[in-house]
Amino acid sequence: MNEAGDLLVKDYSPKIMLKSKTHIPERGRYPVIDAHNHLFEETDPEEMVDVMDQVGISTFINVTGNTRFTFVESGYTYFPRDVGVFIDRYMAPYPDRFRCFTMSDFASCQDGILMADDRFAEVAARHLEEDIRKGASGLKVTKELGMQFRDYRDALIPVDDSRLAPIWEKAGELDVPVLIHTSDPAAFFYPIDRFNEHYLTLLKAPDWSTYGSHYSKEELLEQREGLVSRHPHTTFICAHVANYPEDLEFVSSFLDRNPNVYIDISARIDELGRQPYSARDFLIKYQDRVLFGTDMPVRAEIYRSYFRFLETRDEYFDYPDYVGVYGNSRWGIYGLELPDEVLQKIYAKNASRIIPGLTA
Repeated sequence: MNEAGDLLVKDYSPKIMLKSKTHIPERGRYPVIDAHNHLFEETDPEEMVDVMDQVGISTFINVTGNTRFTFVESGYTYFPRDVGVFIDRYMAPYPDRFRCFTMSDFASCQDGILMADDRFAEVAARHLEEDIRKGASGLKVTKELGMQFRDYRDALIPVDDSRLAPIWEKAGELDVPVLIHTSDPAAFFYPIDRFNEHYLTLLKAPDWSTYGSHYSKEELLEQREGLVSRHPHTTFICAHVANYPEDLEFVSSFLDRNPNVYIDISARIDELGRQPYSARDFLIKYQDRVLFGTDMPVRAEIYRSYFRFLETRDEYFDYPDYVGVYGNSRWGIYGLELPDEVLQKIYAKNASRIIPGLTA
């Protein structure tokens, strides 16, 4: 049937016609620590370990270990619970295969109000210490900090709010990392129009748009810089290639200025894979500062896509679209064929160096 002139942009999903060699690794070339993931579903640990064994994942880190994390339509929902629930069900029977971070009191935000009073940081720091004592390995802070969380005066809380300092200092004292998600893809801060490269994404998930938000992306990243630079003895992992993979020169400068910062590649191989020369050079240069993560459900085909991206020279192939939102019609990605030494560090060695309880 000829659909010329009748096809809507939202329905456009072309099949790649390029004829090129395909190499899909069954397993990672070396043992892999998935250092940024969630329980998207209440999956039995036995089922997860079976998939992990198939593809060579040595350890799965649930970075929202004291919440029940669900994907609801275009947004995320967190239901607070004790970190011991994950520890008892997953870590206890499989102590070498599962670890978790806690969101501490950041998981208990009610109606957007994070700070009910001026004691929030003091209480959160104490709860962080309690969760670490129970078995958590770090602290996770979501993008709502700087974008949604408010204090009891209904004022938006910036990322570098000085009132939160006791929390970051406590993490440094405990020698556990803070995994922080600040801002979102650059296009999310622009109008949803014909010029937006995330148009199809935002059409399906309009709540993800941050256009017109209180702080611009640049302001949020400046706040994050203030945070990490004021706490040099605390290790920060800035999620999703420091949430600016569209500008690797910016991320490079950020890492150069802040030796206490690491990044992960979770949910951003689409961005890295469309700039294979720059991305390869970047990952080789910062090979000691990068962690592997997927931020996607535990499925063999998802992990194999990541391995294909990192290990092979394959050209212009699809990347995982686990929620049916991102839309592969935007572009294909290219493999980086990273050197073995770099793969070993990104896959596991870097994570084992900065996250307690791990071995490479």
